[in-house]
Amino acid sequence: MKKIENLIKTYYDFPKKGIAFKDVLEIIQDSDVFRELIIKMSSNQVLKNSEAILSIEARGFIFGSAISFQASKPMVVARKPGKLPGELIQENYILEYGKNSLSIQKEALKRFNSYVIVDDLLATGGTVECVSKLIRRTDKKVSGLLTVIELKELGGRSKFDFPVESIISI
Repeated sequence: MKKIENLIKTYYDFPKKGIAFKDVLEIIQDSDVFRELIIKMSSNQVLKNSEAILSIEARGFIFGSAISFQASKPMVVARKPGKLPGELIQENYILEYGKNSLSIQKEALKRFNSYVIVDDLLATGGTVECVSKLIRRTDKKVSGLLTVIELKELGGRSKFDFPVESIISI
């Protein structure tokens, strides 16, 4: 996992002053490291305990789709406003650097009963909390959260009553 850590770059004061943005995009530029990461994430028990993956826009899609392929699990997406057609459910959330909302197609959630949420990074937990509310609003279960990185000092995992699995905790 040291190889993965070495590929994570920190950009200070992005997207606004005071934020130390962790960029995971170099991981996908190293195909050997990316493959190793996806295999590891795809064999995680929290994933095995779910029927489907719910990936969060945008970097969550990269990891979620690769895990979906490797694990042969279906994937549903949570997107920002104006990006999905059809009947949607929507929830607002607060980030450490602003506000936004996420939407999921109602029809997509009907087919499965339990979801593992996949994203690149867990910080304060606002985005994941938003998605878990959307899932639960439709009487579905959140089996857990699977992330590449967890920023432990921000305490995001304390918001959840489901398992949180992070490949790297910093």
